[in-house]
Amino acid sequence: MADSSGEKRVVITSDATALADSVAERFLTRLAKKSASRDVHVALTGGVSGAAVLSAAAAHAPEHTIDWTRVHFWWSDERFVRRLHPERNERQGREALLDSLPGAQVHAAPASDEGLDLDEAAQAYAAELARYGTADQPGWPTFDISFLGVGPDGHIASLFPDRPEILVTDAAVVALRDSPKPPLQRLTFTRPVINSSQRVWLVLSGTDKASALGLALAGASYASVPAAGAKGTKRTVFFVDQDAAAQVPPELIDQDY
Repeated sequence: MADSSGEKRVVITSDATALADSVAERFLTRLAKKSASRDVHVALTGGVSGAAVLSAAAAHAPEHTIDWTRVHFWWSDERFVRRLHPERNERQGREALLDSLPGAQVHAAPASDEGLDLDEAAQAYAAELARYGTADQPGWPTFDISFLGVGPDGHIASLFPDRPEILVTDAAVVALRDSPKPPLQRLTFTRPVINSSQRVWLVLSGTDKASALGLALAGASYASVPAAGAKGTKRTVFFVDQDAAAQVPPELIDQDY
């Protein structure tokens, strides 16, 4: 199928296990290609789907030649808890994959036990992003891939429906003190950061995600369905299993990607 930046496409696999394996293989193949000549920036996500992809990547990584010293990992959102808290996305990512990678550059958001309050932590993570900005995009690096999970309510990162954070355009990172999903305190990339990524890959599995996926593909308001507003500058792909694909229009399915 012809490439058309901004168009949303859907790739369907049989089940959650096959989904994680498929996305991991695509991810590693792209990293091997890009890291051969330059630095690569990746935004990770937490949750079940994010952890499953990273675990699958760990299993397949030895099959690929990747210069991990050129790969920078970030998180599009983080729970503001202590550094070793089991719910912290960083901990899940390190245990699933990152701690096994030689020389990978991991840019973790500040934790609650490191002496910063929530607003200071948001400012610190934004400052770290800006260190890797460019003349054209000074506030943050250009992400080659941004992974996103999608909640049953359509949220991405910690951008939840009908809340002010999804509308912020003048900051790279914002703080939440009253997240509708625990823990209450979180940090999240804003929509401009996510949408400046070359490729946005949304990973969904399970019947409880079918409605959110259908609304995102149907062009719902991103203020009410944040997943509907996620898009990459080159590609926007929803990787889903059969259970999540119940409401996918046939014309959006792109099994060739």
